Amino acid sequence: MSPIAVDRLGAGRDVDTAPPPPGVTVSVHRLTTADGATVEGVLHALAGATTVVTVMHPRQSLTHHPMVPLFLRAGVSVWTQGTRSPNNDIALVHEQALLDAAAGHARLCDLGFTSVLVFGHSGGGPLAAFYIEQAALEPERRIDVTPAGRPVPLPGTRMPVPDGAIFLAPHPGQGQVLRHCIDPSVVDEADPMSVDPALDMYSARNGFAPPPEPSRYPADFVATYRAAQAERIARIDARAVAAAEEATQARARHSRSRDPEDRRAALAPRIITTYRTDADPAYVDPTIDPNDRHYGSLFGRRPDLINYGLVGFGRITTPDSWLSTWSANHTRADFVRCAPGVTVPTLYVEFSGDQAARPAAGARMVAALGAADLTHHVVRGQHFGQPVADGEPTGYAAAAVHVDHWLAERFGTAPPHGTR
Repeated sequence: MSPIAVDRLGAGRDVDTAPPPPGVTVSVHRLTTADGATVEGVLHALAGATTVVTVMHPRQSLTHHPMVPLFLRAGVSVWTQGTRSPNNDIALVHEQALLDAAAGHARLCDLGFTSVLVFGHSGGGPLAAFYIEQAALEPERRIDVTPAGRPVPLPGTRMPVPDGAIFLAPHPGQGQVLRHCIDPSVVDEADPMSVDPALDMYSARNGFAPPPEPSRYPADFVATYRAAQAERIARIDARAVAAAEEATQARARHSRSRDPEDRRAALAPRIITTYRTDADPAYVDPTIDPNDRHYGSLFGRRPDLINYGLVGFGRITTPDSWLSTWSANHTRADFVRCAPGVTVPTLYVEFSGDQAARPAAGARMVAALGAADLTHHVVRGQHFGQPVADGEPTGYAAAAVHVDHWLAERFGTAPPHGTR
C-alpha cells in the first residue's frame, strides 16, 4: 500500500495476494431466489476439485476477495455469491440475503460438489452463521417474517446445510458494530452538526488528542458514552418500528379494500437518515480492549473527520433494513445469537489487529459456537488483511496456512501441483 492510499479517507483496504493456480475456469451463474429475485454467483472451478467454498457478504461483492486465489491454491473450488443489495444499505434485509445465499447453495449441490463449505469474513461471518442456523432448522421452525413484519418465505425455501464453516475475522453483526460506533452526541437527528459537548468523543475536554496521537478516555466517560449509544439506538428503533407499522397497516387495508391509495401508502419509502456513525472510542484509544490494531476505524485513519462525511455504517436505510440489519435490539443476524446453531465442523481465525472484532467480542463469538469440532487460531493482521507491521505477511497469507491444514484434515483436499 502506498502512503497516499493509506492517508486518503476510506482507502487502504486492498492487499496483494497470490495468483490463482492453473486449471481454473470461471463461469457466471444467474440464479432466481425463492421470492423471485435475480442474483448471480461466480464459480471459480478448479479442475478435479470436489469441494467448494462459498464466499459471500450481505452488502459487498466479494468476487475479487483476496482469499479466493488462496482457497484455489488449497485445492478447492470457490463460489462467490452475489446479493440483491450490493453496496446498498438502504434495502439490505438480512432475511432476504438468506434467500440469496440459499439459491447459491442449492445450485452448488446440483452441480455435484460432494462438500460445500461456507466462508464468512467481516460482515459475511454473521450472515454465514445466520444461514447455517436457519438451514439446520425444520422448515416450519424457520423465520417467516422480517423484524419489520414483512413476510419472507424461508420455511418453503430449499436451504442445504453446509458441510463446514470457515470464519475469518467475523464481526459480531452489523447491529453490534453500529451499537459501538454510533455517535451518541447527536441531539437532533435532522442536523448532522448537532452535538452534546458532554458526549463528544472528538472533543479534547473528554480526552481526545489531535491525530495521530492516541486519545485517553476516563472510564466514567466511556461508561456514560456506551449508555448514551444504546439510548440513541433505541430512539431510532422507535422511529423504525412506528414507520414499519404504518406500512403494515397500509398493506392490511389494501388486502381488504384493494384501494390503490392504500397500495401506494404501503410502498412509499420511509427513509431513515442516521448521521455520524464512525465514533467508537476504541478507534483512537488503544487501551480500550487492547490488541494490535492501528489508530483509526475500518474506514480510515481520521475517524474524527469520517464521522461527519458520507461514508459509514447504516447512514441511509428503510425501516425494514434498519430493524433487520442495523438495530442491535431487533436484528437476528447477530453472531452470538446464531452461533449455537452452527454445529458443522468450524474453523475460526481472528486477526490480532482487528478494529471491528476486538478480543472481547471474539471471545464471546467463539464461546457461543455450537460446533463440537471447533478449531480456533489468532494470526497477525488487520481487519481487511493488511499486515500489522511493514515486511510481515498479510493477514490472509497467515490465515491461509491454517485454512490449508484444516481443509486437508477434514475434507482431504490437496494443493494443485506446484502451488505450495
